[in-house]
Amino acid sequence: MENSSTLEALLRARAGTFAPLLGFDLNGPHVTRLDFTAANPLLLQSDLKDTQAFEQLVHQMLQERNATVGVGGYFEHRVIYRRSGHFEGAVESRSVHLGVDLWAPAQTPVYAPLAGKVHSFKDNAHFGDYGPTILLEHVLEGIPFYTLYGHLSRASLCDLEVGKPFAAGEKIASFGPYPENGDWPPHLHFQLMANLQGKAGDFPGVCAPSEIPFFRQICLDPNLLLNCRKI
Repeated sequence: MENSSTLEALLRARAGTFAPLLGFDLNGPHVTRLDFTAANPLLLQSDLKDTQAFEQLVHQMLQERNATVGVGGYFEHRVIYRRSGHFEGAVESRSVHLGVDLWAPAQTPVYAPLAGKVHSFKDNAHFGDYGPTILLEHVLEGIPFYTLYGHLSRASLCDLEVGKPFAAGEKIASFGPYPENGDWPPHLHFQLMANLQGKAGDFPGVCAPSEIPFFRQICLDPNLLLNCRKI
């Protein structure tokens, strides 16, 4: 898609100029990349359907790396979606992550990386889904694009309305605890999209392997905004 390549070039040209998403340095020593693929043997030894056990596993992965924040996951082929029927398909299940996850404690504040307005919001309240979700609309040199924030606290949706503006660096939400965040260990799903395909309050955050070429054109690398060397 022509707009996608133009948008990517515009964002690359502004790399390092966006406000911090979490209010602290994602390149600090307390941040590490986490692996949720089949290559991580810890995942095969845990009951991922048990959210408390899953949260303990995340803590273990962080502690082993002397870190408190985990990052990563863009177009990562993951095994963790087997925990929920939400990702099952009649022919092919969804397993490829379309955004970046940032694993940190519940109530961690989330800030707008650049100015925008609320496009839509919704509590996607199914086991394994996003839970409370906010989508912001942005415009850069006349090109619209969107950011998605999933697994938020329910309080994050209070006092929101479509069209509400947010300045760069303004707090927009906070990480939700489970089970209200879609029943996941606390983390933020952050996604960057050139097109919403007519959707509101929701957008796929995981695709089937056969859908990768299609979603590669829509879901740009969130690190264009995060500028995190750990990803």
